[in-house]
Amino acid sequence: MSTHDLVLNRPDDGVPTTEDQTPLVSVIISNFNHASYIEASIRSVLEQTYSNIELLVYDDGSSDNSIDIIQRLADQHGFFFQPQANQGLSKTLNTAIERARGELIAPFGSDDIMLPDRFEKQVPWLIARPQVGIAAGNIIKIDETGKHQPDRRQRQYPERLITFEDLFLGRIKGPPAATLLFRKTILQDCGGFNPEIRLEDLYIELKITELGWHIGAMSDALAYYREHPTNTIKNLRFMHEAVLKTYACFAQHPDYEIVLNQWINHQFLRASNRDKAFARECLRSLPIQAWNLKTLRGMWRLLTA
Repeated sequence: MSTHDLVLNRPDDGVPTTEDQTPLVSVIISNFNHASYIEASIRSVLEQTYSNIELLVYDDGSSDNSIDIIQRLADQHGFFFQPQANQGLSKTLNTAIERARGELIAPFGSDDIMLPDRFEKQVPWLIARPQVGIAAGNIIKIDETGKHQPDRRQRQYPERLITFEDLFLGRIKGPPAATLLFRKTILQDCGGFNPEIRLEDLYIELKITELGWHIGAMSDALAYYREHPTNTIKNLRFMHEAVLKTYACFAQHPDYEIVLNQWINHQFLRASNRDKAFARECLRSLPIQAWNLKTLRGMWRLLTA
């Protein structure tokens, strides 16, 4: 199967432009069985008002008709496309980062949609803040059909800078994965994504901020986040195991046990009315001295729901 390379706004000599305000952005989409959503995701990159973009798309072992859809779009628009046997997201991202020519890297979900002016806003915002290693923004939730469903619980967060302590201790709301934009050199300095950890975004955010960089979050909404039955966040056991494995990489932190128990309490409460067997597992792993109001609320749900 053929592959293609597209860099929008490429100069005559074929070398990607690196102007102060228009560095090349390499967008990486790794798709797995998102045939219903992948075309909208790809088109949202192609339709960006910021033109200096390189698009790299991988299909990571899909069993649906994703490959046919992506290949048709690649033939039409000339972006790089590589189908492969399933490697997992972190390995795929690392492979793509090595290939990418951009100074900035934007991993993007194959089920999400970028707002058209995302990079037009986000790139100069990041460039103006040299202490920021990862730029982010707000999201707008949509349903599986692509419709926006107003949700009172969906907050739009103000502009903020996030340090390692803020993120690890949960002091400030972390960035939505659908809006992350990385400086490539920093990704390489921290060793890239960890193939042993399947929840890639939290790990890499902690690694980069541990090196002293900030995460900078804009107040602007930059992407539509699609909620559907197979969202990773809805798989409680997967999320739980991945986050525990991520936190274990930072077990030397003096507040590690506190952070760990905060997460278990959070998952216990979430599971108490959705997966009672898993909720009981969480409760058994939680020391009595770490019980709090979330624990009591979860217990009440277990007993009454």
